[in-house]
Order: sequence, then C-alpha cells, then structure tokens
Amino acid sequence: MESSVVEVAQAVEGFSFYDLFMRADWVVKGVMGILAFMSIWSWAIAIDKVFHLRGLHAKGRHFEREFWSGQPLEDLADKLTRNAKEPFSKVFAAGLREWEGENAGGRVSKAAGAEAGRQMTNCEGGLGILATIASAAPFVGLFGTVWGIMNAFRAIAASQNTNLAVVAPGIAEALFATALGLLAAIPAVIFFNALSANLAKYGSKLDGFVDELSALADRDAF
Repeated sequence: MESSVVEVAQAVEGFSFYDLFMRADWVVKGVMGILAFMSIWSWAIAIDKVFHLRGLHAKGRHFEREFWSGQPLEDLADKLTRNAKEPFSKVFAAGLREWEGENAGGRVSKAAGAEAGRQMTNCEGGLGILATIASAAPFVGLFGTVWGIMNAFRAIAASQNTNLAVVAPGIAEALFATALGLLAAIPAVIFFNALSANLAKYGSKLDGFVDELSALADRDAF
C-alpha cells in the first residue's frame, strides 16, 4: 500500500503545463506549438472582426439617417459618395452610375447588387480561417494524442514496467495535446458562428438598401 502511494506521488510531480511541454518529444512539442498558434490566431481574427463589424454597423446607421433625412437626392449623391469608403456609400455610388435612362431601376439594381456582393466578400475576410481552425484543430490535437500514447507504450516496453510513474507521463502528454486541440477549436467555432450571424444581419440591411435604391431609380431618375 505504501509503495502504491509513493508511485502516485511520484507520478503527479512535475505535471504542470510547462513540465508537460518540456518533457514531450519534438513531434508533440510541434503539435502543441501549432495548436497554440492556431488559438492565438483565432482570437486575433475574432477581436479584429468584432471591432470591424461594430464600425460597419455604426457607419451604416449614420448613412441611413443621412439618406432618409429628406435632402434632395443630388445633394445626397455629392455628400455621401465623395470619397466613399464604407459599403453603403460604395453601393450608392455604383447605383448612381446607372441612374439615368430607360430601365434605370433594373440597371441600378444590377450594379448596386454587384457592388454589395463585392463589399460583403471583403467583409467576410478571416471567417474562412476561423472555420479552418475550428475543423482542423481537433485533428491536429488527435495526432498529438496518438503520438503521445505511442511514446507511453514505448516507455513501457523499454522499461518492462507498467507502474503509474512510467505510464502516466506519456498519457498526460497525449491528453494535453487533446486539450490544446479543443482549446483552439471551441472558441473558433463560437467566433465563426457569432460573426457569421452578425455579418448576415449586416448583409440583409445592405441588400435591403439595394432594393430601395432600385425602387427610387424607377420612380425618380434624375
């Protein structure tokens, strides 16, 4: 009984994250490093996209207030499309180029819709990386897990000893790789879903503006 307690005490010593990393072989260290990088990358993308989308929504609300303020369309065209940088202004500028002539509404809708599509594609930058991290990180962690377990079995075979002090380090390294894989994947999934929903809401507003612009062109071309 006393010997079993000693083995358990020896096995749990030095099982901090740092110790697990330093004790791992170069393959498992590489896996852990990749997963840590993927986790940091997903957080960086998510934080950047949150602030970017917040800015887009704020600028979109300001644009809509100006657009529906009752000012003459000629004044709005000069005011809102000069040095257009945000999506609503760029869509408005694209529609204005097709405003005059027959079937203005159809041509405005086509031009503004195409510009809206380009702007949404630009806004989606980074979401593909989050999706890749969310799907790939668990498998990278699984590879580290399998490799760590192989190391544990090799240690058992080399020492011809199955006590806890021999088996535990390799199993702990394997489980640590799995944990890092989940730590990278789970936030990436949450970020991807939340940001996609937020961006879809913004895209719906932009598409609605395209329809409104087309209707105005049919009714009041200038």
